[in-house]
Amino acid sequence: MARRRWISTADRNEIWRQWREGSLVSDIARLLKRGSGHIWNVILRNGGFPARPRKRNDDHLTVGEREEISRGLSRELSIRAIASRIGRAPSTVSREVMRNGGRRSYRATKAETRALKEAERPKECKLACSPTLRSVVAGKLGRCWSPQQIAGWLKVQNPDDPTMNVSHETIYRSLFIQARGVLKAQLLDCLRSQQHRRVQRSTKGKPKRRGTIVNAVSIRERPAEVEDRAVPGHWEGDLLVGTHGSYLATLVERTSRFVMLARIPSKDSIDVIDALTKQVLKLPDELRRSLTLDRGKEFARHERFSLATNIKVYFCDPHSPWQRGTNENTNGLLRQYFPKSTGLSHYSQAHLNKIARELNERPRKTLGFRTPAETLQAALQ
Repeated sequence: MARRRWISTADRNEIWRQWREGSLVSDIARLLKRGSGHIWNVILRNGGFPARPRKRNDDHLTVGEREEISRGLSRELSIRAIASRIGRAPSTVSREVMRNGGRRSYRATKAETRALKEAERPKECKLACSPTLRSVVAGKLGRCWSPQQIAGWLKVQNPDDPTMNVSHETIYRSLFIQARGVLKAQLLDCLRSQQHRRVQRSTKGKPKRRGTIVNAVSIRERPAEVEDRAVPGHWEGDLLVGTHGSYLATLVERTSRFVMLARIPSKDSIDVIDALTKQVLKLPDELRRSLTLDRGKEFARHERFSLATNIKVYFCDPHSPWQRGTNENTNGLLRQYFPKSTGLSHYSQAHLNKIARELNERPRKTLGFRTPAETLQAALQ
């Protein structure tokens, strides 16, 4: 049986360099003449996080300084004289000598080896040291909050208590690097991306063909107040697609990111427009100003919507989803509840309202970690 070839430090560094640049594992394996499994082992062992290179702290003694201490001791110089020669405090030299056998037994090589061993990482992370903080983080993950939302919320709630603050990177590491044993592996399923490792960014997909919308008003004619999000009541709309020809309609308010969901029986334009109309008519008049849609044929009856709600409808340019960035982002959040392999036809409107309420009560980074519900309420006052 052939022996597995050892992965050198240089190869590991190259693996992480290529990984950070977005290279595929198969390409990295081909470059290093390795099997893909070997590359995955290196990456998954650290949860997709590149290993940090060891770096000596500038305040720590160097090898040269330890050798100078050893030479000074052999010449029977005083601690103060040795400290003066290397530009260190006498107390620093004294502690260095005492912790490594005293004046008679001090050896620079052994002292350096001991220092390197004591500086080995990883050490116990913050979540492992604080059961209270760990419990709060686990509870929020169980409610489908993202690590960034949790970190931002903790900072807002505990501005003067550093023991109850933690970075989102620490939470991700505690989830992805299961060797830490801090957070349960089951909480990985609560992450919106459903990833079990840190992955490089990538773009996929091709633009879809769109039909022509009669009497469509371009987004370029939209008032400036819509663009700057200063006035509430301007919405973006879209459809979320499920399996077996199932759909649900989404509405997002631009200022507050407040979301509404509507159950639709089919993608037929009349069904879609009637569902959107029913949801919008629940809103007060000051929250019914405009609606921006993409150019899907399901919105062909937009004039029917405007007539029923007195809301002006605008359409994005073809193949320009970023012009409805708020709605696109919200659809990404909804995929946590409705994965692409999920059918949407069996969800009741009551269940959709429950999910919308959960999203509207979740703090958002773009809102200063306030919730959409709080932001919308404040904008109306």
